[in-house]
Amino acid sequence: MKRALEKVGNPHILVNLISRRVRQLNGGGGGLSRPLVEVAPGCGAADVALLEVIEDKIGFEMLPDEEPPEPAHIRSKKRRG
Repeated sequence: MKRALEKVGNPHILVNLISRRVRQLNGGGGGLSRPLVEVAPGCGAADVALLEVIEDKIGFEMLPDEEPPEPAHIRSKKRRG
């Protein structure tokens, strides 16, 4: 997990990237449902997705007008008066 986070840099993006890839792997049918790395028998889809990130087989691209999500503990909270 740490190695994948080093590649991506943002835990929120990593979670979204892994969850999307797990859905693709579990979806069946088509080329996207096949692992892009060699895996040991018994590895789960999340393990495969993490390995794909670590080995630079999958990644992400931020669009210029997008900003990474702000961590929840930094967001300002509205107080009730």
